[in-house]
Amino acid sequence: MVFFVGAGPGAVDLITLKGVNLLKKADLIIYAGTLVNPDLLQYAKAGCECVNSAYLTLDEVIGLVKDAEEAGKTTVRLHTGEPSIYGAVREQMDELDKLGIRYESVPGVSACFGAAASLNMEYTLPDVSQTLIITRMEGRTPVPEKETIESLASHQASMAIYLSAGMTEELQERLIKGGYDRETPAAVVYKATWPEEKSLICTVGTLADTAKAHDISKIAVILVGDAVTHSKYEKSRLYSSDFSTEFRKAVPKEE
Repeated sequence: MVFFVGAGPGAVDLITLKGVNLLKKADLIIYAGTLVNPDLLQYAKAGCECVNSAYLTLDEVIGLVKDAEEAGKTTVRLHTGEPSIYGAVREQMDELDKLGIRYESVPGVSACFGAAASLNMEYTLPDVSQTLIITRMEGRTPVPEKETIESLASHQASMAIYLSAGMTEELQERLIKGGYDRETPAAVVYKATWPEEKSLICTVGTLADTAKAHDISKIAVILVGDAVTHSKYEKSRLYSSDFSTEFRKAVPKEE
């Protein structure tokens, strides 16, 4: 059996309990060594084989899994953050389907949520944004034409932009071209939840300079939108005294 496990954004204690228990019972752990915190391997049992997938091709990963399966072993494929977001898991699953190997997914905390926690922010503030767009810039890997930064920026929603810290000058220009004002709040969060985390508040217009000044060009999530600084928003109706819910009746306001 193969388990695709989300390692979380970095901090060792932000992996799920289920993820930890699977690491403890695994006979083979194939981990994304460029991003997964290696301290998570402390949960592996004695004799567990741990392999860094950064040096492997897809065929080599599947070959290891196939050998382990034939030997009756349990495999954990440990991905950074939440595997369903930029995890390249579907292509692995399709190969396992061809081989008749069973697998299961275990969710994790994605970097954008680790970044939000670091800033104590809420992406969905009433009267500011009720939508979070998770996206990336095209680099060596393209994105669909209908999902350009400009087209997504036109919604003026909260945005979490992955895999783009090395292209902040272009990103800044395209966010502005798409409709964000230069003074729109933004943040660069490097290695969210890791001990060496850097959380930098800036604006769309100072995004590139901020990243450059702090020598950040990878392993960072860029957040954009008025929710970053929560300077203007309406309070939620959910907790308003004059708002009825299934569990609480509204209290009429005194005139």
